[in-house]
Amino acid sequence: MATRKAASPRIRQLKRSDLVAQEIKRLITEKNLTPGDRLPHESDLQGQFQVSKGTIREALKALEVQGLITISTGPTGGGTIAEVPLDRTLQFMQNYLFFQEVTIENIYTVRQMLEPELAAGAVPHLTDADFEALEHSIACCDPTQSREDLVTQRREDVNFHDILAAANPNPFLRFSCELINEMIRHLIVFGNRTPQAEHRRFGEANAQFHRDIVKAARARDAEAVRALMAQHMRDAASSVKRMKGRIQGRLILDADTLRRPRGVLAGSSVVVAARGVRKRAAGGG
Repeated sequence: MATRKAASPRIRQLKRSDLVAQEIKRLITEKNLTPGDRLPHESDLQGQFQVSKGTIREALKALEVQGLITISTGPTGGGTIAEVPLDRTLQFMQNYLFFQEVTIENIYTVRQMLEPELAAGAVPHLTDADFEALEHSIACCDPTQSREDLVTQRREDVNFHDILAAANPNPFLRFSCELINEMIRHLIVFGNRTPQAEHRRFGEANAQFHRDIVKAARARDAEAVRALMAQHMRDAASSVKRMKGRIQGRLILDADTLRRPRGVLAGSSVVVAARGVRKRAAGGG
């Protein structure tokens, strides 16, 4: 009796342009090209890989979509190496998480694990400009000092953590925390019925934690910063749960989301989002 052969999994065949895009990535690595360097001209790439002009252009377009190069037209046009922007990377991550059932508890669980290490690792690298930005952020998010609305204050809470992230030399840890910060900034909201007094208490607690963290960081006490940040993250998670924070809609970031460069005072680039007629305060901590 003949037996049926198990169906073999279908292997996706890469398009020729995808293969060329991979080879161009290898070429970038082999030649140690950095942002601002030019790729060989299209005709040279065409001859090197023995493919048509259309295939080369499709490969370059794919790399441009990934953020690895920029393309200019004209006689002197071609591909120029670019540093992949963080907002583009965040959007790719959001696409991956789009159909995942991510909860606010999931986000804060990971945040409690990473933020203490991020802050402690940043301590030796904080500059005078960083401390100035941190102090400015505290003044903007503290309800006892700030004249900003609650939405802006809660977003400024997160900017404080972005400043610390920018000072940490570990790029993977920095990116992971910045991704979480961006999700908190844009996706977590509290119900309209949350009393303003509760938001005020939350903001005051955040501001005090931030002051204590900056004081320990100025003393270059990484262990104290780690302990304070761990306590801060536990308190923030508890407060968000008490205030019935939730994720609004799917995990989608607006394509126009802009990142704040290190050294720029965070309060100058706050974006306030309003949903419907009434404003909802975004997550912070």
